[in-house]
Amino acid sequence: MTAAPTGLLPTAPPAAGSAPPAPRVLVLTGSVGAGHDGAAAELAARLRAAGAVAEVRDLLDGLPRAAQLLLRDGYAVAVARTPHLFEAVFRGMERRGLVWRVEQEVCALGAGALQGWLEEVRPDVVVSTYPLSSQLLGQEAEAGRLAVPFLTYCTDPAVHASWLHPRAAAHLVVTEATAGQGRAAYPELEAAGVPFEVAGPLVPARFAERSALPELVALRTSLGLHRGEHRGRPVALLVTGSLGMGAVVPSARDVVAAGFTPLVLCGRNDALRRRAAAVPGAVALGWRRDVHDLMQLADVLVHNAGGLAVTEALVAGLPAVTYRSIPGHGRANAAVLAERGGVPWPATPGQLAAALREQHARGRLQRDWPDAARSVLARAGSSRLTASAAR
Repeated sequence: MTAAPTGLLPTAPPAAGSAPPAPRVLVLTGSVGAGHDGAAAELAARLRAAGAVAEVRDLLDGLPRAAQLLLRDGYAVAVARTPHLFEAVFRGMERRGLVWRVEQEVCALGAGALQGWLEEVRPDVVVSTYPLSSQLLGQEAEAGRLAVPFLTYCTDPAVHASWLHPRAAAHLVVTEATAGQGRAAYPELEAAGVPFEVAGPLVPARFAERSALPELVALRTSLGLHRGEHRGRPVALLVTGSLGMGAVVPSARDVVAAGFTPLVLCGRNDALRRRAAAVPGAVALGWRRDVHDLMQLADVLVHNAGGLAVTEALVAGLPAVTYRSIPGHGRANAAVLAERGGVPWPATPGQLAAALREQHARGRLQRDWPDAARSVLARAGSSRLTASAAR
């Protein structure tokens, strides 16, 4: 009898007349910011609700301490202190030169941990919500150490080289705008049978639910929006990611000058919250668990990275504007959103004011979305059929 490849332990076929075992899914994330973790958690919750076994693992937990610090802390420091260098590194990834090779070496450091998770979970399919875990899965598949299909769920509006691998079964994306950009920029993947598949947003259903009027009134009152300089002004929810990155204070000043009250979400960055609170006309907030309510309260979203908050706004129907985008993936995301997604990317305070007024006048536009969990479960079913045929 031939031994099963590493990465997949065979399961006994179900007894006659018994129900088939639940599909098993391993979800890999990376705790750099909150976007990758948020998508992974929502996907796992949906899979479990559908009766599957879903386990989430953080790639950074499987890397040496030095690599963890490089990816988690180095990212924030580079964006904040050396944005031009970060932009150059990002562009270097696209050229697949030295920077790309370094990234591949870092990914490979997680191979041992990945094999342990595969043996523990025994998945029918693996899903990555983080670029580096997608690269690691591709490496293991090419080496013959991953015998189940893997999918990448791209949390960014713009796909880039680190998200993509020719050994993936598919690249799942949130919107057709991203799928179109991926097909145009990487036609070789579609030609090789690796599709860009619109799978919809992975955010909790509460973002699509309208808050009751008394709740919104109470929230406005608690934030002081019913009095003084805020009274009667439309509200712009200014998001900066969980790390509070970017040129936030100048953006808040420009939003105020445009005639809006900026609600500045500073994440876990207390120093930023103090600086934003000193901007006349701004309301600075720390880490919040009621972002879905804030999105129902706000009239427009202002973002600088294009991450999870933009996806949440899509589900809430909240119109968005990109402003003072962070380097690298932030600018790439801004370009896709502006060219294909209907999200303006103003370059000056005057253009910002015009964009805010235009998006505010547009109002909310909600729509139905596909469910990414269905795409994953379909691949899990196909994987089981293939494994059964092989036996």
